[in-house]
Amino acid sequence: VSVHQTAEKVQIYVKDSGNGIPPEVASRIMEPFFSTKDLGKGTGLGLALARGIAEKDGGSLVYLPETTHTTFMLEL
Repeated sequence: VSVHQTAEKVQIYVKDSGNGIPPEVASRIMEPFFSTKDLGKGTGLGLALARGIAEKDGGSLVYLPETTHTTFMLEL
């Protein structure tokens, strides 16, 4: 986790050691109820809800596909 602050925004980066998300999955990860887990093993709501909360408060939550490891940025 790292944090960068500008005069108007705070950017929180969450990065893990994964090699990223395949493009065909990355294009859908923010969709409500989309999950790569087996049926009954997850609802697929986590990222959609988190993005909705961020946007309600004027921010954003995005996946950064150009990074070396799986990285999301929350901007407020």
